[in-house]
Amino acid sequence: MFALYKKELQSYFLSPVAYFVIAFFMATFSLTLVMDISNVSSATYEFSFPTIFYTNLFYFIFLIPLLTMRAFAEERKNGTETLLLSSPLNVTQIVLAKFLATATILLIMLVASLFYPIVTSIYGRVIWESLICTYIGFFLFGLVCAALGIFISSLTEMPLIAILISELAMLLLLLMDNAAQTAYLSSIPILSDVLDWFSNQTKFYVFSQGLLQVSDLLGYVTEILVFLIWTIISVEKRRWSRG
Repeated sequence: MFALYKKELQSYFLSPVAYFVIAFFMATFSLTLVMDISNVSSATYEFSFPTIFYTNLFYFIFLIPLLTMRAFAEERKNGTETLLLSSPLNVTQIVLAKFLATATILLIMLVASLFYPIVTSIYGRVIWESLICTYIGFFLFGLVCAALGIFISSLTEMPLIAILISELAMLLLLLMDNAAQTAYLSSIPILSDVLDWFSNQTKFYVFSQGLLQVSDLLGYVTEILVFLIWTIISVEKRRWSRG
């Protein structure tokens, strides 16, 4: 599995996709940081991240599909999926290798953004508790989107379609909190509870306040596992149909 993970990770950097995603993320991050600083009236800027990261959640969902569309949709388009599925690796290992490669790119993006709080700590005050928790929440939400994007990529052989559907699905996932608060849906207890469980904005808000709650961690992990299991089922079904 490690060999496939390494191959997937290298493939990101052998194309302009990874460089574009990281550069665009850093550009939007820089822009929101500058705008946040410009709105501060006090002499000392308190770098606590919630506003900056919350704004970047919406940019994030348009970047991740550019990474995840390569998982299976591009493999099928290029005709290399058959070779992949006939390898000694089982489907679970294949899916995990692709997921971990995408997760590594997300981690690289966040590590690169550490430049800003480090510089800010020199000239101002960094609220480290909020900073660390916000990073954790943002990374976990990124993993949820990565798992969702890989699942959608496994359903089509057209990368562009995978990108468009993934962006729409991730947007709906992010706006699920708003749907759960509508009068009609909130009047249905079971449906409201399900939507609350998948309410990513609410979970991220808690993280941004410097709080780590077991329920929120379980919520993110559950979403990741659900999408990965669906991906495994989707790929396994296609593997058997080929056999």
